[in-house]
Amino acid sequence: MSDATPSEQKAANQSLGELLGEVTGDLSTLMRQELALAKAELSQSASRAGKGAGLLGGAGYAALMAVFFLTVALWWALGLLVGLGWSAVIVAVLWGIVAAVLYQSGRKKLKEVQGAPKTVETIKRIPDAVKRNEENR
Repeated sequence: MSDATPSEQKAANQSLGELLGEVTGDLSTLMRQELALAKAELSQSASRAGKGAGLLGGAGYAALMAVFFLTVALWWALGLLVGLGWSAVIVAVLWGIVAAVLYQSGRKKLKEVQGAPKTVETIKRIPDAVKRNEENR
């Protein structure tokens, strides 16, 4: 019985061209799979980022419209009670609070974007995959 490992026996029975062809084919398959994984993960992340950006944009537009139409009415109504100067300050503070809440909601959604963590993890393993097998050490 021979002391050669299975990898050594295979290397002895196959030409260098065949062995390089197998390695090249395996690396090509690995890269295609990594590319497909990255594409899927980035597509999901882009979708989440788009939703967060859309929420922030919608929040800005809603704040603008609300400030434009309601501020005048609220300012005028409060002006009858406390004077126009103080009523303007009160209205500005109220809309500042609304804008801060909407901003925080949009920011929270954007923080959920993760990028491509699985792709990064598996790409880190590639150098280990092309090293010598454990049986040859």
